[in-house]
Amino acid sequence: MVKIFPFIFVLLWSSAFITTKPIIDNSDPFAALAFRFGLVFLGFLLFSIYSKKKIIVDRKNFFESFLSGVLFHGVYLGGVFFSISKGMPTGIAALIVTLQPIITNALSGPILNEKVSTKQWIGVLLGFSGTVMVLGFDIGTEIPTVGLAATVVALIAITTSTIWQKKLSDNLPLSVSNMNQALGGFVFHIVIIILFAEPYIDFSTTFLIAMSHQIFLVSFGAFTILMFLIKRNSASKTVSIFFLIPPTSALMAWLFLNENLSNLDLLGFLIATIGVYIATRD
Repeated sequence: MVKIFPFIFVLLWSSAFITTKPIIDNSDPFAALAFRFGLVFLGFLLFSIYSKKKIIVDRKNFFESFLSGVLFHGVYLGGVFFSISKGMPTGIAALIVTLQPIITNALSGPILNEKVSTKQWIGVLLGFSGTVMVLGFDIGTEIPTVGLAATVVALIAITTSTIWQKKLSDNLPLSVSNMNQALGGFVFHIVIIILFAEPYIDFSTTFLIAMSHQIFLVSFGAFTILMFLIKRNSASKTVSIFFLIPPTSALMAWLFLNENLSNLDLLGFLIATIGVYIATRD
């Protein structure tokens, strides 16, 4: 069962591409994310109580998981949602964030003392090349400066969060750790709203369906799998599966949103898949 977790993660995480735009079209990005992670926090809190996990933990463990949530749910997702709300093309945002496995591989050696083999680097480069082929890069597209800056900040945040999560003492049950991380994301977005944003949410049917998808399938499902994989495997191997997310998102967009999918896209998907296989196999 554990062996199929990466595939389940890729499918669930990629599906967020389908529902991000409807959420942003019906709400301020930070209000939407505060709403999302407030409910995610309550969900993990209730689950932890039901499963009789100790939810009151020492200050060190709480701070570690809380900060991880600020980086991942707060800065990373906030940066991505904000950039798209400012007109950043989703494909280009995804391409920039997809640099994460390359940066993580470069840093996991000196920071985590992980050995990144030549085989892994070959897989990473193939994975990135395949992703570039799928997403393309429209030189004529106007890229908003603020959107580009937010995406770069998101890239730094997800890389830092992944490495930070791997360095944690790992003394907390997964549900309690996820609860504290959701709280970190919620607090971050509330602070942003108070200081900078003008929050609004249109609780339309479209928003509720899209938000339900991101809460249950992405936050409860995909993120829990990701945290499990980071604890179980090396950081460098785990993040390599992120190369499959943009191609899989493109495939889903073709299936559900009638977006074009060319032969070059299919070839890129194949190359990215081969790269991930090479980078993650023992």
